[in-house]
Amino acid sequence: MSSGLSKIPATIITGFLGAGKTTLIRRLLETANGRRIALIINEFGDVGVDSEVLKGCGDAACAQDDIVELANGCICCTVADDFIPTMTKLLNRASPPEHIIIETSGLALPQPLVHAFNWPEIRNQVTVDGVVAVVDAAAVAEGRFAHDEHAVQAQREADEALDHDSPLEELFEDQLACADMILLNKADLVTSDALDQVESYLMDDASSGVSFLRTKNGDVPCDILLGLAASAENDMDARKSHHEQNGLEDHDHDDFESFVVSPRVISNRDTFVSRLRTTLIEHDVLRLKGFVEVAGADARLVVQAVGPRVESYFDRPWERGETRRASLVVIGERGLDESAIRAALEG
Repeated sequence: MSSGLSKIPATIITGFLGAGKTTLIRRLLETANGRRIALIINEFGDVGVDSEVLKGCGDAACAQDDIVELANGCICCTVADDFIPTMTKLLNRASPPEHIIIETSGLALPQPLVHAFNWPEIRNQVTVDGVVAVVDAAAVAEGRFAHDEHAVQAQREADEALDHDSPLEELFEDQLACADMILLNKADLVTSDALDQVESYLMDDASSGVSFLRTKNGDVPCDILLGLAASAENDMDARKSHHEQNGLEDHDHDDFESFVVSPRVISNRDTFVSRLRTTLIEHDVLRLKGFVEVAGADARLVVQAVGPRVESYFDRPWERGETRRASLVVIGERGLDESAIRAALEG
C-alpha cells in the first residue's frame, strides 16, 4: 500500500444478470475524477464488457492493467483459486489502486465473498467499503427477480465451478441482506406508486439501516457509492444469509487461520512436492505459499499451492552471504491440525 497506514477500500456490486451492474460501473469510472480504480469483473454474459468499460472511462485512472476478468466461475466458489491471488497481485503493485470495484456474478453469494476479506493475505491491506445491490425495479414490480430469469438459469447451468444450488429467491435475499445500499435501477420504467411497493417489498429482506436509491441507467456519481466506510467484513452478524437466518450451515463461512512452517533442506524436489500434496489433501489446506532450500541447488525453490494443486519453480539464486532459510505460509479454515502439518512438512 502506498501509505502503509490505511486500508484500500473495495466496493462489491451484486445483482442478477441484466440488472444494470456494468452500466453502473461505466458511470462510476466516468466520474472517478482521477481516482485510481481497479476493476475485478466476475459477471458472465454481458456484451462487450471490457471494451465498453474502457471507452466509458477515457482516463488513465482505469488503464488496461487495472481491469481483471475472473472467468473461471462464480467468484464465491473460486475464492482461493482466483479472487485471493488477484487481490494479492493488485495490492502488491508498485502503485496500488486507490479503490477496488468488484462486479460479482449474479450467482455469487455475497456473504462468503465479504468474509474472504478476512483472509490473512489481504485483511490488513483492504476493507469492504460497501456492498451495493443493483435491482431491476421493473422486473421486481412484475413479480420477477431478473429481467430474463431464463438467462440467469442458463448462466447457472454453464458455470461448472458453481458449488451451491441456491434457488433464485434465496440468492436475491442474500444480496439484499448483505447490502449497504440498494439501487432500484430502471426506475424510469415503473410508476412512483409501484416503486414504493417494490421498496416496501425489498425492505423485508434488507438489513437494518440500508439505503435505497432510485436510478435510471445506473446514473449514480462515484462519490455517492464510494466512501461508505462500512467495513462490511467486520459486520457479518448484521448480514446473515438465508441459510444462517434459518439455522443452516452457510456456504464457506468459517474463520480462517494461518501459520508458518520452516522445512529443513530437502534432498529431493519431487519427493517433497508429493509429500506436500498428500498433506494438503489430508488436512484440507486452502492455500500454501513460500520457498524452500533444495540440497545442491544454487537457487531457492518457490512453492505455491491452491488446494491439492502444487506449483514449484526456482525463482532466483541465493545471494552471497544470504541465510538460506525455508518459509511456507499455510492457510486454511479455523481448526487446522497445526502440529500434524508441521510434523509432515518440517520432519
